[in-house]
Formats: sequence, structure tokens, C-alpha cells
Amino acid sequence: MSEQSRRPRRPAKPYRRPQKDPVRILAFEALRAVDERDAYANLVLPPLLRKAREKDGFETRDAALATELVYGTLRRQGTYDAVIAACVDRPLREVDPPVLDVLSLGAHQLLGTRIPTHAAVSASVELARVVLGDGRAKFVNAVLRKIAQDDLDGWLAKVAPPYDEDPEDHLAVVHSHPRWVVSALWDSLGGGRAGIEELLEADNERPEVTLVARPGRATAEELLREEAAVPGRWSPYAVRLAEGGEPGAVPAVREGRAGVQDEGSQLVALALANAPLDGPDGTWLDGCAGPGGKAALLAALAAERGAVLLAAEKQPHRAGLVAKALHGNPGPYQVITADGTRPPWRPGTFDRVLMDVPCTGLGALRRRPEARWRRRPEDLESFGPLQRALLRTALESVRVGGVVAYATCSPHLAETRAVVTDVLKQYPQAELIDARPLLPGVPALGEGPDVQLWPHLHGTDAMYLALIRRTG
Repeated sequence: MSEQSRRPRRPAKPYRRPQKDPVRILAFEALRAVDERDAYANLVLPPLLRKAREKDGFETRDAALATELVYGTLRRQGTYDAVIAACVDRPLREVDPPVLDVLSLGAHQLLGTRIPTHAAVSASVELARVVLGDGRAKFVNAVLRKIAQDDLDGWLAKVAPPYDEDPEDHLAVVHSHPRWVVSALWDSLGGGRAGIEELLEADNERPEVTLVARPGRATAEELLREEAAVPGRWSPYAVRLAEGGEPGAVPAVREGRAGVQDEGSQLVALALANAPLDGPDGTWLDGCAGPGGKAALLAALAAERGAVLLAAEKQPHRAGLVAKALHGNPGPYQVITADGTRPPWRPGTFDRVLMDVPCTGLGALRRRPEARWRRRPEDLESFGPLQRALLRTALESVRVGGVVAYATCSPHLAETRAVVTDVLKQYPQAELIDARPLLPGVPALGEGPDVQLWPHLHGTDAMYLALIRRTG
């Protein structure tokens, strides 16, 4: 008998069940929903958190960590993909999406949070054992240990091309935006490295929760009595909640007397409501009203003047959201399901018209970080004709002397000035109004007459506004 055969065998390690971590499992489930169903995190996460509070006894800190893991991973996905790609021996497209989600969650904990390295790796490997199995957990462990060898700045120095060699690709990797989006935003800003870097950084910051007090139903003073509430920057109806503030805990929000609405969106509605008008001022239109935030503010402002708002929305379920937002308005209003490109109303019916058109949403990347990875340059080709058609409808719907507000939640020039310029060529009896005086106190509004708001300059979504008066 050989020496080796006489050597006693080591006892096999007993199998250890993976430890379930409800916070990280929830974050993984949210990322899978975003990836598999093209869902939006801001719609997926709240019901998951509600269920976790009831089932797993989630506390505030658990919900905060889950939220940070989901949004942080989505915002930095481009950067983390570049880092992960440098640590695996195959193209990322050959890595199973669920595995990539676990790796991205782990990368965010290692490179984007203060979670200790050993805890980030071990928690991610345990998550992989639960949701992927032991075999793929070993792969996750090996990759994350490579990532843990350097910090974010060190990795960026390795995976991002030098700025001098390829500025757009450098910014795309460092600030986690698709290259085409970097290029489009840079064009809209008008050049300069400092401005584009500040904007891209602002896109990766968690936005504040902003409330709107709907006139005649609530006041900013009432909302300011809430804990962690501070005044808005520009809108007299805006109140901001400090980090961790829960809108659903505010009575006025629960009762529909106030709502969650970005301050840029409020400013667009206020500018239209306050634009100088020739003649009567009794009939207003919101031609693309879903989901109802601007319509609710406009309807309340109209009621104060004895005017009536007609809110039209093409999609029936979104029209339902509009009706819910307007319920309880202090004055008369009407909500209809209608296609704004084939309006059921007569031309020249309205004194004021808002057309907040469907767009790529590049102005709200702070709130919907996954949108940056879904949009493609070719999307502009489908939005462009619709945006022009809706603006033409708006100009035909307003009476002579009335005012149209064309708005988008995108700063892309193809969705803003290009649309307005093209349509006005067909309407010589319409003229642009300088919108800047109608946003009093708001700085850095450019040369006009239109207005582009920016997250890094104004703390708002990147809303665009052009005001047009029909002259004949």
C-alpha cells in the first residue's frame, strides 16, 4: 500500500446554506425587472419596498440602502460595465444578465459606497449563491476580488481613454452616459468642458423630492410645516423635502391637494399662465396632459381667474391619472381621451395652450437613470414628426392673440429649437415671446427668447420652454 493511500482523507466541508439578505435580494429583483421588462426603477421599487416592510420588517435604513443600491448601480452602469469588462475573460454580452446584475451591484458597493471591501464582496457572493447558485457565485467572487484591488479613481485611470485623445468617450466612461448622449448634451450647452462635466455629474446625483402646493387647495406655508421641508428655489408653490423625506407621509399629498412635481415643470406651467395675453382669458388647453402634474397646476391657476382647463391625453390609462390629479380642483375642468394630432375641438378655441410633447426624456436622467441606456439616436427620428405635428395642432388650436407653450423634458436640440424653428416657418402669423421675464429670479437663462433649464444650474430637470403668440 502506498504512502499516499495510507494518508487519511480530509473530511468534506459541510454544506452551508447561503445567507439570505433581504435588502440585496430586493435590489437584485428591481434590477432584473428593469432589465427584463423595460420597467422603470421609480415604478418598480416602491411596491417592492412596501412588500418588504410588511413581510421582512424593513426599516427606514433598509429601504434607504436598497434604494441607493438600485439607483446607484443604474446611474453608474456604464462605468461599472467598463470596470467589469476589464476583469472578465469574455465580452460582457456573453455574461448572463443576472450574473452581470450581481456583479454591478457588487461593483457599486466596492466603488460607489462606504461599505467595507470585505463586506461588499462577501455580501455579493452570498447574494450570488442565493439567486444564481454556487457555481456562478465562484465566478462572481473571482471578479469582485479583482475589482476590489483598486478604487474608483484608479479604475477610471485604467479604463477611460485620456480626455485629450477622445473627450466624448472619456466623459462617457467617467460620468456613465452613452457617448451619443454626451455629444448631444454638449451641443445643447454650447461647448466648454466645465459645463458638460457639471451637467453629467448632476445627472448622477440623487434629485431632491419637490412638492407643489396646488392653488386653492394647499399652500406652500402648509407644506413647510412638515418635517425636513424647505422652500423651493424658484416657484412660489414649490417645497423641497430633505433627503429621506417621504411624500406619502404628507397629508396634503395623500389628499391630492399637493403633488410631487419637479420645479422645472412648475415653472413651465407658471410661465404659460402668466404670459401676456390680448383679449379674453377663459379657456385653456393642456394637449398632452398625462400624467397630470402640469394640468393640475394649470387647472388650479385657471380656477383662480374663472377660466376652464381642458386636459387631453391620448392614452386612456394616462388620462385616468390626469383625472385623479385634477379631482377636487376648485374650479371647472374637463379631462378627455383624445389624440392631439387629430383634435376633436375646433380651431382657434383656446386662449392658452400647453403642448408638453413626448420626447426622449434626456432632461430627467437624474430621476430615470435607466433611460440613458435605453434611448438610441434613432429614437429622435420617431419623436420628431410627432413633436412637429403636436406643435402645429397647438398653433391651430389657439385663437389670434393667444399663447402657446411648447415644452419638452429634453434639452436635445433636435427636440427643442429645431422643432420650433421648423414649425414657425410654416406659420408666419406666429411669433416667439421672450420667456425669460416669466421666470422671475431664475438666473442663467441664456440669450432667449426660449428657455432651457439645467440640473447643474437650476437644480431642476432639463426642461425646455418656447412661448409663441399667434398674431393672425
